[in-house]
Amino acid sequence: MFGENPKCGKCGKEIKGDEVVLVKMRYPKRKGMTEIKTYKKNEGSFICEACFDKKI
Repeated sequence: MFGENPKCGKCGKEIKGDEVVLVKMRYPKRKGMTEIKTYKKNEGSFICEACFDKKI
């Protein structure tokens, strides 16, 4: 788990660095500082740009 790149929630494609993605997630309830990369990985679902552009 640690160190693995995230994958697209629709097609399973591995997300590479500097790639355009969309993240579906809930806005955090707590106020204050949050390590955003870890929060997105734990609480978000990544969607690659190709899957987002599909009209299915």
